[in-house]
Amino acid sequence: MKPKYQVILEDIKSDILSGTYSVGEQIPTESALQNRYNVSRQTVRKAIMELSKEGFLRSEKGSGTYVSSQYRAKSGGNSNQRTIGVITTYLSDYIFPSIIRGIESRLNEDNYSLLLASTNNDVAQEKKALEMMLSYGVDGLIIEPTKSNLYNPNIAYYLSFKEQNVPFIMINAYYEELEVPFLCLDDVQSSYLATRELISKGHTQIGIIAKMDDLQGKYRMKGYIKALGEAKLRFRPEQVLSFDTETKQDLSVNLKTFLTDNRDALTAIVCYNDEVGLEVINVCRQLELAVPDDLSVIGQDNSYIAKNANIKLTTLTHPQEQMGRDAADWVIKKLQGKKDLKDNVYYQPVLIEGETVQERK
Repeated sequence: MKPKYQVILEDIKSDILSGTYSVGEQIPTESALQNRYNVSRQTVRKAIMELSKEGFLRSEKGSGTYVSSQYRAKSGGNSNQRTIGVITTYLSDYIFPSIIRGIESRLNEDNYSLLLASTNNDVAQEKKALEMMLSYGVDGLIIEPTKSNLYNPNIAYYLSFKEQNVPFIMINAYYEELEVPFLCLDDVQSSYLATRELISKGHTQIGIIAKMDDLQGKYRMKGYIKALGEAKLRFRPEQVLSFDTETKQDLSVNLKTFLTDNRDALTAIVCYNDEVGLEVINVCRQLELAVPDDLSVIGQDNSYIAKNANIKLTTLTHPQEQMGRDAADWVIKKLQGKKDLKDNVYYQPVLIEGETVQERK
């Protein structure tokens, strides 16, 4: 359990970083804080003292305590070298190492340093990452949004970056509540092409595995529905298996039930990404369903796990390293004062044929 002064300290710091208290604004009095947190004056003063040491607050005798501008200065390092913050949902798996590699290669060309954080697709961890970036005083920011298809409680932090004229760009998705630049795969087109490929092979009973707390999942569902509509195939809710970040750990079990229930109804499945596609194939083996003879499977993103799997997964491309380079390039050019930068980019996916899709006889 955190000491009470630490709780007060973190709450005030969050309010400063999110813009609830702006520079020069007076924070609540010691008495008000005592009443709010039901603590002693000594506890409140300890929290204020620590925040003053960190440069977040300054006290004026007989007047009160105010937000200081010092917290915007960098917390050490070479002041001649600019730092770009990077916040991703995950760091060490799937397509993220390639994206980060692209970011690093571009930053190194102009001698920028990189400050990295991940959220594990959790908004509380995203809040901590954003506070770290604001505290450090990064010059620019590249963000992969957390649970981008849901309301995000951290919007105030992004507005704080805007107010401080810190350029930032989002990758893979964006928050629809904000007008921000972004670089994304055309996820509607990706899933549309995946579904159309199956239709062209004679499949009419096509299911989808969809992740619904991320914007990519929403748009990939849209592409699937679009392709079915064009082919005059009926959309069947029972042929959709959805999951989110919290239920992903149960995906294998839920897939077993889903595939068993639809054993005679489905001939093909569009998967949210390659990771899900390979999990479908793994469950098919357990159920003695042959891929692609009994069930055709198509993934998305052309990830390294698909490239290294013991079966060549049919999938769609994702720019990965190029997206990372382009994001870093956009931030650098923005800091250099370049005008007419293209703020919103959709990369076009391309089908990569593998061994997991078969023509329906």
